[in-house]
Amino acid sequence: MSLFVRFVALAIVIASYLTGCKPGTLVNKPSDTDTVATEPRSSNRLAEINTQLGVEYMKDGNYETALKKLQKALDVDPNYPRAYDVLGLLYNKLGENQRAAANFQRALDLAPNDSSILNNYGQFLCRQDDAQQAQQLFARAVQNPLYQTPEVAYTNAAICALEQQQDKDRAETFLREALTKNPEMPVALLQMTKLTFEQEKYLAARGYLERYGQVAKHTPQSLWLGVRIERKLGNEEAADGYGVTLKGKYPDSAETRELLKTGQ
Repeated sequence: MSLFVRFVALAIVIASYLTGCKPGTLVNKPSDTDTVATEPRSSNRLAEINTQLGVEYMKDGNYETALKKLQKALDVDPNYPRAYDVLGLLYNKLGENQRAAANFQRALDLAPNDSSILNNYGQFLCRQDDAQQAQQLFARAVQNPLYQTPEVAYTNAAICALEQQQDKDRAETFLREALTKNPEMPVALLQMTKLTFEQEKYLAARGYLERYGQVAKHTPQSLWLGVRIERKLGNEEAADGYGVTLKGKYPDSAETRELLKTGQ
């Protein structure tokens, strides 16, 4: 997987865990679970609190303290699925893949219909080159009518299809599903920009990039896409605008180096 996609995957994974006071995926702070009706609740509020603290410490890069909090959560409630799920994320972050897999599987055994766990485990398996099983988990995640953010799993399924299966048609189907569920999903919009650009659908690519720019901060990747899209459409002024922004904001990026090679 590309560095960019790995970053995106991490952002998506943590987002839902980091909003509110209950668990979910990895972007801001812990949120309500997407499967409240089907997930067993912790018998002790302390397990939930320590899991959330583990997420926060992990978000800050304090992995040692995060691990201690998650272990404390399981000391309080050895059957709390969210703690195992976050441990899977943490061990994956630490490169301990066997431990990550074991914790994801334990979480899924305890809460087999939890879409957040299915999504997180699916991401992990895709990064371990098990795209087939990953896609099965993503499919199970979106089938749950209580899943509040199915666009996350659809987007991850698309990234997996692109990066591991080289299946652009399937990826496009997943991305369209994601954007149907949430038309302002930044990752899906940027992936559709890249995909339509590669398909030489330059007007469509411009449209997706414009939508992306309305909901997210431009990155070196999106700005470089803007340069290339506008060049293909013959709009040198717009291409120059993207290029100036790229060089000004991200002078040391790989995309700026590519831009400079073209003489801009």
